[in-house]
Order: sequence, then C-alpha cells, then structure tokens
Amino acid sequence: MSESAPSANPNGPATPQLTRNEGLKSSNPGLAATITSTLADANADHFTDDDKEFLKFHGCYQQDDRDVRKAGKQYIMMVRGRIPGGIMTPAQWITFDDLSANYGNNTLRITTRQSIQFHGILKSNLRALIKGVNDCLLSTLAACGDVNRNVMAAPTPVQTTARAEMMKDVYRVVEALAPKTKAYHSIWIDGVEIPTDNPVNKDFADPLYGPQYLPRKFKTCFVMPPVNDMDVFTNDLGFIAIVENGNLAGYNLTVGGGMGRSHGNEATYPRLADVLGFFPKEHVVEIAKAVLTIHRDFGDRTDRKHARLKYVVQERGTDWTRAEVEKRAGVKLENARPFKFETTGDVYGWHKALDGTSFFMLFVETGRVKEQKKVALRHIAEKFSNVEFRLTANQNIIIANVSEADKTGINAVLAEHGVPTENQASVLHSMAMACPALPTCGLALAESERMLPNLVDRIEKLCAEVGLAGEEIIIRSTGCPNGCARPYMAEIAFVGKAPGRYQLWLGGDTSGTRLNRVWKDVVKDPEIEAELRPLLSRYATERNNGERFGDWAARVLWSETPEPTRVLANA
Repeated sequence: MSESAPSANPNGPATPQLTRNEGLKSSNPGLAATITSTLADANADHFTDDDKEFLKFHGCYQQDDRDVRKAGKQYIMMVRGRIPGGIMTPAQWITFDDLSANYGNNTLRITTRQSIQFHGILKSNLRALIKGVNDCLLSTLAACGDVNRNVMAAPTPVQTTARAEMMKDVYRVVEALAPKTKAYHSIWIDGVEIPTDNPVNKDFADPLYGPQYLPRKFKTCFVMPPVNDMDVFTNDLGFIAIVENGNLAGYNLTVGGGMGRSHGNEATYPRLADVLGFFPKEHVVEIAKAVLTIHRDFGDRTDRKHARLKYVVQERGTDWTRAEVEKRAGVKLENARPFKFETTGDVYGWHKALDGTSFFMLFVETGRVKEQKKVALRHIAEKFSNVEFRLTANQNIIIANVSEADKTGINAVLAEHGVPTENQASVLHSMAMACPALPTCGLALAESERMLPNLVDRIEKLCAEVGLAGEEIIIRSTGCPNGCARPYMAEIAFVGKAPGRYQLWLGGDTSGTRLNRVWKDVVKDPEIEAELRPLLSRYATERNNGERFGDWAARVLWSETPEPTRVLANA
C-alpha cells in the first residue's frame, strides 16, 4: 500500500502525514464501511480497496488466484479463525471441516499462530462461512487487522497443573483485548447494513483501542518453559510462565518482538523481545493493556513499515518501556525469575498427560489438513466427543484428553485412513514450516508451501551424502520477507525474493532465543544444494560434540563473516 506524502510546511520541515489506513479507520471506527451492501450486490465479485482494509478486522483477506492471473483476476477470500490457545472441541472441528468443504477449497490450513485459515472462498459464500464460525462459538473478529490478534498458548499437556491456571489467564487477556465493535454481529450474523450516519459506523470509538485502533497488528502469546513452542520472543507481548512448587506464580514479561521486514529497507528488521521483569499472575490483564496501549499511543502512524511495537522499544529503550508499563499498569515489575528454554519443537506420537489421559501429536505437512488425514480427523471428532483438538504453533494437531479405551479406537481410525502413529515424518520434515505464499497470498514473491516439502527431500539427500543423515535441523521458508513462518529463528531459512529466488539465512537455535543472519542475498532454487553442500560438509567435520547446525553456524560462520547490521541489534 502506498503511503501519504508529507505535506509542505513553510515554517519548517515537512510534517509527515498519517497513512491512508489511519484515515480510513478514523472515518469509520465502527469498522462497518460498505461491506454489507457489497455482500448483497450479486454483480460485484469483490470488495473495494477501502472495504478490503476493513475486512481484515473481521478476519478476512481479499485475494485472487495468482495461478490464473494472466487470464484475469479471479477473486477469492481467505478467512482466518480466532481460536484462543488453539483449542477446539470436536463439534467445532466438525463445523470447520464442513465449512471448508461447503464454501472453501476443502482444506484447513493450520497457521503458525494456532489458528485455521479457509482458502478459496467466493464472495457469495463469505457471510455463510463467517456466520458458521460464529455459530460454533468461535470467531473471526480480530484474527487480522490493526488489533490484538489470536492469543497463543502452550498446547502440549505438561507434567504440572500450572497449564490449567495459565489457560484461565489466556482467556482473561483474550476478553480484555478484544475489540468491541458491534458491526461484526450486524454484518455477519444479522446481515444488516449500518447506515453511514449511524454512531456505530461514524462516531463509535472502541473503549480500549480508540477511533484509530493500533498503528499495526499486535501479537500476544503465553509459553511454559522448558518448551518454547510459541517462539515467545517473536511476539509484541509475551508471558513466560514461572512455575514454582507445581503452581503458577506469575510471568516474566517480554515486549517488543516481531519478524516482519522489507527487502532493501535496512530500517526494517526482525527483533527479539526484551524480558522486562516478573509480575504475579493476578496482574496479567493490567499488564497486557499497558503494553497494548503503549503501541497504540507511541506506534508510528505515518509509515506502516515502521509501525510495529518493536521499533518503539528499540528506539526508546527497555528502561523507558519498563517504566511506561509500570506507570500504565500500576504494577511494579520485579526482577525476572530464572527460566530456561530447551526446544521449540513438537513431540510426535502418543504421550501420557499428568491426569492419566493420553494425547497424540499428529504431524501435518506445512499445516495443510487435506485428503485422508482430513477425513480421519473428521471421523475422530464424530466418534470421540470427549477429546480436545489443539493446534500448535508448529502447524500440527494434538488430540488431547484421550482415555485408554478411546486410544485404541483412535488408532484404528488413523490406521483405516493410512495415517501413521509412529515415524510420521522424517526428522527434517518434522521440524519444517512454511507460509502459504503462492497462489493465494498477494504479498508472495516466491513459492513456499508448495516448494518446501520437495526442497526438504533434496536437503535430506544432501545431508546423507555428507554424513549427516538423521540430523535434526530446523528449516523454514516464506514467500516474502514478512516472516509469517518465523524464518528468522530457523537454523536454515529461505525467504522469497522473486520467483525461484530466495535469501538464505543461517544460525537460529533450537530454543528460540537467537536470530539468524543473511548468508547469501539471492540463491536460485536449482543452486540451493550447491550453496549448502560446503556448509553442511564443514559442519559434519568441524562441529563440537552434540553441536547443532545453527549453533555451529553462529560460532564459526559469524566469526568469519561478521555482519554488524540492525538485523542483529539485540541478538
């Protein structure tokens, strides 16, 4: 989106003007715009450029099928659910399955933020799908847009009761940070047009967000050490659960993380959040509101590429940020309490939970639930009403709360549809992530989801040739630099620059506590093995005992090719 040009100021320097998005939000703080009338217009196959910005607040992106763009744009919609902590009942899973079959492309895409995206939706089916999500007691409101988005939370059953305590706080924060616009219900549930002179449409100001909402998106997550499966440091706002004597004492607060950047713009960069301190759990809502309103009040509204909270924290400093949080929350932060992260990965297969039930971690390649795996999950949801579906930030699915009797039945369903319960994926595939990219995402510069599985096969073959067969390496890819699959945390990452061309990033770690670095600005897809071969060969012979590839790359390659860039400002 183009930004407004600065206005001339005869008395001094030019005054930067607000971006177009800020003007749109100010003129229509109820977020209704003319969405309802466009939905009712059978001759319109898409929304206006203005309305598509408002649609994002309602959980919808207007896209087109880029595979057929040469023949003319075929408009389709992507709708994203807001699923706090990634938790779904079997009935909700069945609803989502039905909606994908009836109105989408018959797949469910698990996101890297514990949600589900529907793809391939025609405008004529949009209202029915969103209403269906709402009817099953979930929502799409605030799944996108300049608001707090889906709140993430550690999904894996752990050997403590503290997770249940943490989930109560998750829902408190979800409710506290949810936008209060009435337009969502009017448009998608009642199908009622809100007149332009209605206060809901013109003068309504959200009590938390205000008339202009946030300068950009805002991401929140809860995580429970020693597992950092949420990549907590990549979020604007993070809560690291501190468990003492089996109980949840409170949280270490992290602020100022974010992955997005732009090629060729050094003022944009990925950043890891700072740990500001510890606070008792009873203050979680006050702290959450304090951090969000700092973004609201100090975020850049003149340049959307510079509008994330991470730039406020980077430029004003952690001392200023901590003091501002304390002032707004009315809470004095204590020194951060000790914690340690060991992994960001999921544990596949069957495992026992503390309460004696079992849970099953199902591998989903690049998060795309389809074909026999989709059918099997539908049958499990229909037959076992007491289980719980949990989405992971690594794009996989947990079937939790499984009794011993039901475990046998679930295994039978999976076997019937050819879904393995053991050895579900090779070690490299099991750790890989990709964003959807082409053909649906309008920002994609290169392939990602459709490219990555085959590329991982190629890298596995290369690893076997250099003596690294079976070695775990975290590989992630994105079709553009915006970072939706968190590529800047991977040991090896491919970031799209153009069709068939990628930036190569190396050196992230398994605990999710270190950014990687650009190794090569452009690598053509056919040349990837040639670029990686000498690196993997050196790693095989030079590594220390037990040293991972990312750690070796940071220790050896970074010392050989120092890169003092802003990308590493707080690495």
